[in-house]
Amino acid sequence: MYAFDLERPTSLADALTALKDEEAQPLSGGQTLIPTLKQRLAMPSKLVSLTAIEELKGICKDGDAVVVGGTTCHADVASDGSYPALSALAGQIGDPHVRNRGTIGGSLANNDPSACYPAAALASGATIKTDKREIAADDYFTGLFETALDEGEVITSVSFPVPEKAAYVKFDQPASRFALVGVFVAKYADGVRVAVTGASEGGVFRWAEAEAALSSNFSADALEGLTVPADDMIGDIHGSPAYRAHLVGVLTKRAVAAASAGSLK
Repeated sequence: MYAFDLERPTSLADALTALKDEEAQPLSGGQTLIPTLKQRLAMPSKLVSLTAIEELKGICKDGDAVVVGGTTCHADVASDGSYPALSALAGQIGDPHVRNRGTIGGSLANNDPSACYPAAALASGATIKTDKREIAADDYFTGLFETALDEGEVITSVSFPVPEKAAYVKFDQPASRFALVGVFVAKYADGVRVAVTGASEGGVFRWAEAEAALSSNFSADALEGLTVPADDMIGDIHGSPAYRAHLVGVLTKRAVAAASAGSLK
């Protein structure tokens, strides 16, 4: 580690003022940023903690949507239950320490290619709300560790339209609990959305062919014969591109089966 200043404002306005400093960086749960600092892969002179800002915490219903505050921790999302598939996803993140420290806003801002929340946001057609604007999930994720956020822009909340049926299934890497591949399926009145995390070199993505098939027939049988190309899949010590491509198909069928069974809506 190295020397840096730490500010812990209690209002969003004060946090945004502190973040105007060119060398300042926001700190939420710190589950990614702190290890990054330890490895000196990032060296901001000031960290602005968002954890004392009450207006950024909490979960509420807004019509047919569930709105999650940007600094709401995974454990609170897991225990809420307003959107069961989202709560089940949050309950699979890391271990109890990670779930009680990590936040939804921090996860989406970092956009790790193996993180779980990006799949939920993209499959749900969520809206990421910041201090400046609202960004549709389809426009938010732009690549590995890349998003549409501007420098210093803060996620204040995420609005998830609750679907008729949904489920998230992941094949995790045992040591990190990150998704080797994870698939979130959400069925709405106007169609089905399928988002895949952990698999692609381009980050989280929607599987259009599966969405079209499932919108006509929401059953695992509708996915027979469908595959994603292995060309753009991640290859590492945990799995080859072909293996990840195969997992996408397997886990999508399992997610559809789970959603159809009504165990996670």
